[in-house]
Amino acid sequence: MKLLILFAHPRSSASVVQRAMLRAIDGLDGVTLADLYAEYPDFDIDVAREQDRLLAHDLIVLQHPFYWYSSPAIIKEWQDLALENGWAYGPDGTRLAGRFLMSAISTGGTAEAYQHGGRNRFEITELLSPFNQTAYLCSMAYLAPFVIYSGRRLPAAELSAATEAYRDLIVGLRDGAIDPLSRLAPGFTLPPGFPSRER
Repeated sequence: MKLLILFAHPRSSASVVQRAMLRAIDGLDGVTLADLYAEYPDFDIDVAREQDRLLAHDLIVLQHPFYWYSSPAIIKEWQDLALENGWAYGPDGTRLAGRFLMSAISTGGTAEAYQHGGRNRFEITELLSPFNQTAYLCSMAYLAPFVIYSGRRLPAAELSAATEAYRDLIVGLRDGAIDPLSRLAPGFTLPPGFPSRER
Protein backbone atom coordinates (compact mmCIF):
# COMPACT_ATOMS: atom_id res chain seq x y z
CA MET A 1 0.00 0.00 0.00
CA LYS A 2 0.95 3.63 -0.43
CA LEU A 3 0.82 5.57 2.82
CA LEU A 4 0.26 9.27 3.41
CA ILE A 5 1.34 10.63 6.80
CA LEU A 6 -0.36 13.93 7.57
CA PHE A 7 1.72 15.37 10.40
CA ALA A 8 0.47 18.26 12.52
CA HIS A 9 2.24 19.90 15.44
CA PRO A 10 2.02 23.68 15.95
CA ARG A 11 5.39 23.72 17.75
CA SER A 12 7.19 20.77 16.25
CA SER A 13 10.63 22.15 17.14
CA ALA A 14 9.73 21.72 20.81
CA SER A 15 8.35 18.22 20.37
CA VAL A 16 10.10 15.18 21.79
CA VAL A 17 7.83 12.25 20.98
CA GLN A 18 6.42 13.42 17.66
CA ARG A 19 9.86 14.29 16.29
CA ALA A 20 11.11 10.87 17.35
CA MET A 21 8.18 9.29 15.53
CA LEU A 22 9.03 11.27 12.40
CA ARG A 23 12.68 10.21 12.56
CA ALA A 24 11.59 6.58 12.78
CA ILE A 25 9.73 6.72 9.46
CA ASP A 26 11.87 9.27 7.63
CA GLY A 27 12.86 8.23 4.14
CA LEU A 28 10.70 5.13 3.87
CA ASP A 29 9.86 4.24 0.26
CA GLY A 30 6.15 4.32 -0.49
CA VAL A 31 5.46 6.62 2.46
CA THR A 32 4.66 10.29 1.78
CA LEU A 33 5.11 12.68 4.69
CA ALA A 34 3.27 16.03 4.69
CA ASP A 35 3.83 18.56 7.48
CA LEU A 36 0.58 20.51 7.41
CA TYR A 37 1.75 23.42 9.58
CA ALA A 38 4.87 23.85 7.45
CA GLU A 39 2.90 23.69 4.20
CA TYR A 40 -0.01 25.86 5.34
CA PRO A 41 1.23 28.35 7.96
CA ASP A 42 -1.76 30.58 7.21
CA PHE A 43 -4.23 27.67 7.19
CA ASP A 44 -4.93 28.31 3.51
CA ILE A 45 -5.49 24.65 2.57
CA ASP A 46 -5.07 23.82 -1.12
CA VAL A 47 -8.11 21.59 -1.47
CA ALA A 48 -7.32 20.26 -4.96
CA ARG A 49 -3.79 19.38 -3.91
CA GLU A 50 -4.95 17.60 -0.77
CA GLN A 51 -7.62 15.66 -2.61
CA ASP A 52 -5.09 14.58 -5.24
CA ARG A 53 -2.78 13.40 -2.44
CA LEU A 54 -5.58 11.40 -0.88
CA LEU A 55 -6.42 9.70 -4.17
CA ALA A 56 -2.76 8.74 -4.66
CA HIS A 57 -2.61 6.81 -1.38
CA ASP A 58 -4.31 3.80 0.20
CA LEU A 59 -3.80 4.56 3.88
CA ILE A 60 -3.94 8.00 5.48
CA VAL A 61 -2.30 8.42 8.87
CA LEU A 62 -3.13 11.46 10.99
CA GLN A 63 -0.03 11.89 13.16
CA HIS A 64 -0.21 14.49 15.90
CA PRO A 65 -0.11 15.14 19.62
CA PHE A 66 -3.43 14.50 21.35
CA TYR A 67 -4.37 18.07 22.27
CA TRP A 68 -7.45 18.61 24.44
CA TYR A 69 -8.80 15.16 23.53
CA SER A 70 -8.56 15.92 19.83
CA SER A 71 -6.09 17.12 17.22
CA PRO A 72 -4.24 20.37 16.57
CA ALA A 73 -6.46 22.89 14.81
CA ILE A 74 -5.03 22.44 11.31
CA ILE A 75 -6.25 18.83 11.18
CA LYS A 76 -9.81 20.06 11.68
CA GLU A 77 -9.32 22.77 9.05
CA TRP A 78 -7.94 20.16 6.66
CA GLN A 79 -10.95 17.90 7.29
CA ASP A 80 -13.46 20.73 6.89
CA LEU A 81 -12.05 21.74 3.51
CA ALA A 82 -10.54 18.62 1.90
CA LEU A 83 -13.29 16.15 2.80
CA GLU A 84 -15.99 17.87 0.79
CA ASN A 85 -19.62 16.82 0.56
CA GLY A 86 -20.15 15.19 -2.81
CA TRP A 87 -16.49 14.21 -2.97
CA ALA A 88 -15.62 12.37 0.25
CA TYR A 89 -19.16 11.72 1.49
CA GLY A 90 -22.80 12.43 0.72
CA PRO A 91 -24.49 11.97 -2.65
CA ASP A 92 -21.85 10.80 -5.14
CA GLY A 93 -19.16 11.29 -2.49
CA THR A 94 -17.34 8.02 -2.93
CA ARG A 95 -13.82 9.09 -3.87
CA LEU A 96 -12.25 7.71 -0.68
CA ALA A 97 -14.25 4.48 -0.51
CA GLY A 98 -12.07 1.49 0.27
CA ARG A 99 -9.18 3.45 1.74
CA PHE A 100 -7.95 3.31 5.31
CA LEU A 101 -7.57 5.94 8.04
CA MET A 102 -5.45 5.66 11.18
CA SER A 103 -4.53 7.97 14.04
CA ALA A 104 -0.93 7.98 15.32
CA ILE A 105 -0.88 10.11 18.44
CA SER A 106 1.13 10.95 21.52
CA THR A 107 -0.31 11.91 24.89
CA GLY A 108 0.98 13.68 27.95
CA GLY A 109 -0.99 11.36 30.21
CA THR A 110 -0.32 7.75 31.06
CA ALA A 111 -2.25 4.83 29.62
CA GLU A 112 -3.96 4.43 33.01
CA ALA A 113 -5.31 7.98 32.74
CA TYR A 114 -7.22 6.99 29.60
CA GLN A 115 -9.47 4.40 31.23
CA HIS A 116 -12.93 4.46 32.73
CA GLY A 117 -12.28 5.66 36.24
CA GLY A 118 -9.00 7.26 35.22
CA ARG A 119 -8.22 10.97 35.22
CA ASN A 120 -9.51 11.43 31.65
CA ARG A 121 -12.60 9.24 32.26
CA PHE A 122 -12.71 7.74 28.76
CA GLU A 123 -10.67 5.24 26.80
CA ILE A 124 -8.57 6.63 23.99
CA THR A 125 -10.68 4.91 21.33
CA GLU A 126 -13.80 6.63 22.70
CA LEU A 127 -12.13 10.04 22.59
CA LEU A 128 -11.09 9.37 18.99
CA SER A 129 -14.69 8.61 17.95
CA PRO A 130 -14.93 11.68 15.65
CA PHE A 131 -12.12 10.25 13.51
CA ASN A 132 -13.72 6.83 13.59
CA GLN A 133 -17.01 8.32 12.37
CA THR A 134 -15.24 10.44 9.74
CA ALA A 135 -13.76 7.27 8.24
CA TYR A 136 -17.14 5.54 8.33
CA LEU A 137 -18.91 8.48 6.67
CA CYS A 138 -16.28 8.51 3.90
CA SER A 139 -16.64 4.72 3.33
CA MET A 140 -13.15 4.17 4.71
CA ALA A 141 -11.95 1.67 7.29
CA TYR A 142 -10.70 3.10 10.60
CA LEU A 143 -7.75 1.25 12.08
CA ALA A 144 -6.88 0.94 15.75
CA PRO A 145 -4.85 3.99 16.76
CA PHE A 146 -1.14 3.85 17.41
CA VAL A 147 -0.56 5.63 20.73
CA ILE A 148 2.56 6.60 22.63
CA TYR A 149 1.55 7.53 26.17
CA SER A 150 3.32 9.65 28.80
CA GLY A 151 5.02 12.04 26.38
CA ARG A 152 8.12 13.74 27.73
CA ARG A 153 8.13 11.57 30.86
CA LEU A 154 8.80 8.42 28.84
CA PRO A 155 12.33 7.06 29.45
CA ALA A 156 14.57 7.24 26.39
CA ALA A 157 14.77 3.47 25.99
CA GLU A 158 10.98 3.13 26.09
CA LEU A 159 10.54 5.97 23.60
CA SER A 160 13.03 4.30 21.27
CA ALA A 161 11.15 1.00 21.50
CA ALA A 162 7.82 2.72 20.90
CA THR A 163 9.02 4.59 17.82
CA GLU A 164 10.56 1.40 16.46
CA ALA A 165 7.16 -0.27 16.90
CA TYR A 166 5.62 2.62 14.95
CA ARG A 167 8.10 2.12 12.12
CA ASP A 168 7.43 -1.64 12.11
CA LEU A 169 3.68 -0.99 11.87
CA ILE A 170 4.06 1.47 8.99
CA VAL A 171 6.41 -0.85 7.11
CA GLY A 172 4.18 -3.86 7.75
CA LEU A 173 1.11 -2.07 6.45
CA ARG A 174 3.02 -0.74 3.44
CA ASP A 175 4.42 -4.14 2.51
CA GLY A 176 1.25 -6.15 3.13
CA ALA A 177 2.81 -8.09 6.01
CA ILE A 178 0.04 -6.64 8.19
CA ASP A 179 -3.50 -6.88 6.87
CA PRO A 180 -5.16 -3.54 7.66
CA LEU A 181 -8.52 -5.25 8.03
CA SER A 182 -7.04 -7.22 10.94
CA ARG A 183 -6.33 -3.93 12.71
CA LEU A 184 -9.77 -2.33 12.69
CA ALA A 185 -10.48 -0.13 15.69
CA PRO A 186 -12.41 -1.84 18.49
CA GLY A 187 -16.10 -1.93 17.62
CA PHE A 188 -15.59 -0.55 14.12
CA THR A 189 -17.66 -2.22 11.41
CA LEU A 190 -16.98 -1.61 7.75
CA PRO A 191 -19.35 0.94 6.20
CA PRO A 192 -21.83 -0.23 3.57
CA GLY A 193 -19.91 1.57 0.82
CA PHE A 194 -16.58 -0.09 1.64
CA PRO A 195 -15.53 -2.02 -1.49
CA SER A 196 -15.05 -5.75 -1.10
CA ARG A 197 -12.49 -5.85 -3.90
CA GLU A 198 -8.84 -6.50 -3.23
CA ARG A 199 -6.83 -3.27 -2.95
